Amino acid sequence: MTGSLISLDDVYRARERIGDRLHRTPLLGSGTLSKQVDADVRFKAELFQRTGAFKPRGVLNKLSTLTDEEKQRGVISISAGNHAQALAYASGVEGIDALVVMWQTASPMKIAAARAYGATIDTEAADIPLAFLRLEELIESTGRTLVHPYDDPLVMAGQGTVGLEILEDAPATDVVLVPVGGGGLVSGIATAVKGMRPDTRVIAVEPERSRALHESLKVGEPITVEAKSIADGLNGPYAGANCVQICMELGVESVLVSEESLKEAFRFMYGRMKLACEVAGAATAAALLSGVVEIEAGQTVAAVVSGGNVAAKTAAAILASDEA
Repeated sequence: MTGSLISLDDVYRARERIGDRLHRTPLLGSGTLSKQVDADVRFKAELFQRTGAFKPRGVLNKLSTLTDEEKQRGVISISAGNHAQALAYASGVEGIDALVVMWQTASPMKIAAARAYGATIDTEAADIPLAFLRLEELIESTGRTLVHPYDDPLVMAGQGTVGLEILEDAPATDVVLVPVGGGGLVSGIATAVKGMRPDTRVIAVEPERSRALHESLKVGEPITVEAKSIADGLNGPYAGANCVQICMELGVESVLVSEESLKEAFRFMYGRMKLACEVAGAATAAALLSGVVEIEAGQTVAAVVSGGNVAAKTAAAILASDEA
């Protein structure tokens, strides 16, 4: 079972291109959560990846396919933070100049981190919609190559290497839970997982307040939403058209989690798993803890945890709110 845009072979090729430049992240068991849902729950700890998220996988795959002339012109993208850091890091590895459009309300910590990795950051735009307009202007005026954060087949194939690793480490996985912003990660993982094990369920997890893919799957095309979740890493205004197509072709399921369940899961990840993830990284745990995903007894569940770039102020506020 495979989509028409990318195949399992594309994911394997991506892994060859990425080589040994990234970490193979662990699949960590959770006795507490396994007992609670009566299943074997394991967390794919992508927050331990370089730059703190899965994003460099797709970026490195894309950059490895650029011509010398494209590399000389430089690359450009748009990001809330994690893709920005990945593009900055990977461009540094490849010796390519990178420009990233962010917006004035983006996480100051993520803006600073992307700059520290060596990218030029443009924060002219006041908000996300204006940032996408700013991106179009800069692509036109600079001639740089766009490295899309999620809707590029090469980026999706790179993200799919997460799925390869999950099934290699736990071949009998029955359910894979994936946090979703724009949909690139779930598209890549679904391509890999369904290609290797067609009966495995792949479930997209989004915040109720940032549900672009969920709404898009209902109608079969991208729907623009106003994304306002505390999980800033998942606040995509729309899912990619390619992502929507792949998820529909491969039968990806979709669930939503509340803001309160995200905070509860965030506290669980800190307190029980000892994983200092972002709120976005706790989305899959939120789906399990809140019961929005039905799991059969004894099944093996792999839940992706991505995003290790949480602001101290955000973390402190959520953790303190449970102390009353």
